[in-house]
Amino acid sequence: MRRPVIGVTPLWDEGRQSIWMLPGYLDCVKRAGGLPLILPLTDDETLIMQIAVDCDGFLFSGGQNVSPELYHEQSASPAAELCAARDSLEAALFKKAVWEDGKPALGICRGMQLFNALLGGTLYQDLETELVSRTPVSHYRPPRLGIRTHQVILAQGNSLSGLFDSSELLVNSYHHQGIKALAEPLQPLATAPDGLIEAITFPGHPFLVGVQWHPELLVDTPHSISLFKAFIEAVSHGCSEKNPRPSLLL
Repeated sequence: MRRPVIGVTPLWDEGRQSIWMLPGYLDCVKRAGGLPLILPLTDDETLIMQIAVDCDGFLFSGGQNVSPELYHEQSASPAAELCAARDSLEAALFKKAVWEDGKPALGICRGMQLFNALLGGTLYQDLETELVSRTPVSHYRPPRLGIRTHQVILAQGNSLSGLFDSSELLVNSYHHQGIKALAEPLQPLATAPDGLIEAITFPGHPFLVGVQWHPELLVDTPHSISLFKAFIEAVSHGCSEKNPRPSLLL
């Protein structure tokens, strides 16, 4: 039986000038029934269009900050770690494969933030300095990446609450950016105790879900397994009907 092919956006090591990958992303896709394919970091439009056609779904991985240019702001820190090549590749893939062709996509950490930025939302560029007045939550610098550090509260009646059969999840967390203004087409699926959005979806899409935590580092937990299974099931259904979409703010 053919496994659906999942294009996984690559991680980038600036010091080594090299793409790389955390095995958890690939392992979770494989265990859920998909065939992960690490994508090349390219701005070749012909290659990107072929990737958009040949892959059945997409996993937008974590990594560097999303460029503030994508949500029409200036960088708050000259030292911010960006990757223009990733922004370019992922924006093109999202626009063609996910938005126009309706292919399923799962965004993790940076991936969720990217979805929001591309659809017209904005981001906190640094939570520690921009959310100092809120209840302290351990979003960043955990003792180990797989350690679960805080709860997220699921919005009742949405796809995640039904998926996990729970109103709260204990998740890991490793991010210093987050959603500030939610893009109009999106809906929040989960929030942290300080109100920061931790999961999103677009209800009119076959499967467009982003989570702020790192399920690829929680491979044996029930909620990680359920999330990836739901993603691969949506891909397997081959849902690619084109629905009217609002214009992307690219």
